[in-house]
Amino acid sequence: MKIADAADNNDSIQEQVNSVSQLSDVQPNDWAFQALQSLIERYGCIAGYPNGTYRGNRALTRYEFAAGLNACLNRIGELITTSTSELVNKQDLATLQQLQQEFAAELTTLRGRVDVLEARTATLEQQQFSTTTKLNAQIITAVSDTFGNRVGGDRDESNVFFATRGRLQLESSFTGKDMLRVRLEFGNFTNPDGTSRIAAATGTGMTRLNFDNDSNNTLIVPHIRYYFPVSDSLSFVVGPVGIGYNDITENVTPATIADDGNGIPSLFGKNSLLFERGGGGGAVNWNISKDLVLTLGYLANSPNNPTPKNGLFDGGYNALAHLVYHGNQAAIGVAYSHGYNPAGTVDITGGRGSALSIAPFGNRIATSNDIVGVQGYYRFSPNFQIHAWGGYIWATAESSGLSDVSNGRGGTDSLLVNSGNTANAWFGAVGLSFPDFGGRGNLPGILVGIPPHVTNSDVRQENDNAYHIEAFYRLRVNDNISVTPGFWVILNPENNSNNDTQYVGVLRTTFDF
Repeated sequence: MKIADAADNNDSIQEQVNSVSQLSDVQPNDWAFQALQSLIERYGCIAGYPNGTYRGNRALTRYEFAAGLNACLNRIGELITTSTSELVNKQDLATLQQLQQEFAAELTTLRGRVDVLEARTATLEQQQFSTTTKLNAQIITAVSDTFGNRVGGDRDESNVFFATRGRLQLESSFTGKDMLRVRLEFGNFTNPDGTSRIAAATGTGMTRLNFDNDSNNTLIVPHIRYYFPVSDSLSFVVGPVGIGYNDITENVTPATIADDGNGIPSLFGKNSLLFERGGGGGAVNWNISKDLVLTLGYLANSPNNPTPKNGLFDGGYNALAHLVYHGNQAAIGVAYSHGYNPAGTVDITGGRGSALSIAPFGNRIATSNDIVGVQGYYRFSPNFQIHAWGGYIWATAESSGLSDVSNGRGGTDSLLVNSGNTANAWFGAVGLSFPDFGGRGNLPGILVGIPPHVTNSDVRQENDNAYHIEAFYRLRVNDNISVTPGFWVILNPENNSNNDTQYVGVLRTTFDF
């Protein structure tokens, strides 16, 4: 039977039923009709579901029965207190007292649970940051070093260095479905001019860390993003600053790998370089079906700058179309990106790869690019997964003139570039990882890849392939701390076999709150 205040996992209970006729599924010929009528009319101990049903055939646990019994006893106590004890039948009272003794253990357990819940609720109310906003914090500390003569040099210029990056992230929801994220950040993984310390020491961006983009210990707001759905199948993402393709679509790399605080330590190994571009703008995500999602997005490099060759449409930009299919144990995505970079801001590979692949015509020449990429992963079991990505780049010079073009040895040559000159590059990687290996939250993994390599060019191409080989092991100390040793090797750095092999070692500790 159903008793007032009894717990239910599927529906909330309505207000007290005052007449048995209010219960649409209780009929006079039901065997328990008279008992229900008595409980309702004499003691007011019965409640129904919001749709006016009682569901008398539903199974009842002893805890639910105990909760209902306790409600009836409380109701009888109220009747006695208000001098209406003549309504309380002595035989019924004796029966209820006997039941109270039989279910004493359950009643005691329930009261204990209620006390614990009330204490937890009080603690949350006192300690909560906001009713609409969550505050997340992450601190990364890392000890790093490289080995091997600097690209273009005759000696190793690197030293062991210790650096830190901190993030405070505020996430607010106003409807329960939307989400506004504002990030504050500080760190010292870069030099005062903004260049990566480890890249400057080795002479190549191929050695960069996954988490080395920071503010030289200046507190900044590098990221503002707002997500809001308009229907079950359509949602939008907008942001004035610091949102990239990774923030408007899924990069189809396991989140355990792509996370810069707890995933793979190298920048190259994070995910397909196609997704490492952005600034500010917006995107729409359309769930074509439960397994198929299409993203269309437009991001300007400097949308908040009103000066010429900047702004939302007058400066550098990137536009994306990305189709992702999700299976039970796998996902695959096909992406197309078109971008444009004015002179002085050229970077078509997101800071990864050789200097020539980043700016195939030099930084003085405005450059457009088209990239096609495929990325995906497959989980063979909860403890073994494989992921891969690859792509092809078409770059076009959008202006003419002499430009300083990388020579692959840490220097540049002044070469003539004509408007319409083209260059092509390709890239790819395959990774294996083993979630929870050796303990819950642990993550060992290996990755082998080919950084962007300029294969055809009207100006300068690269004859050798660089190879990236990496291994790491994230050790989960507890829910808030992880320690990750990582090591990777760059063969033929800057796609030049004359350069010494680069070895990078890092010990990262991450604190999440």
